[in-house]
Amino acid sequence: MFTPKIPPPDTAPTTLSTPLARPLTGITHTPACTCRHTPAPAPVAPPTRPTVRLKPGSLILAAAGGTAMVLIIGTVLVSMLLATAITAASVAICAVVLRSLLNSQNKGQ
Repeated sequence: MFTPKIPPPDTAPTTLSTPLARPLTGITHTPACTCRHTPAPAPVAPPTRPTVRLKPGSLILAAAGGTAMVLIIGTVLVSMLLATAITAASVAICAVVLRSLLNSQNKGQ
């Protein structure tokens, strides 16, 4: 079933000079519809965008603005991490104090 179908040797073509498929001639296709279409308008090229030219002053300003944004975003992220660490430490201290109070209360009975 999955083996390739190979023609027997006596019917195989002997030379490769003959084309394997003959071109079809004399075939005409009827149009898909009978209405008369106008040709499509030629595509309009998109407008070209002006190139950006940075002067030395604007380049320095862009670099300074990028540096300022990185510093501000870094400061915000570090402060959020510090707030999380302080909260975790205070929760851990509260847990130790509560554990100590509960243990001392149980020893007193």
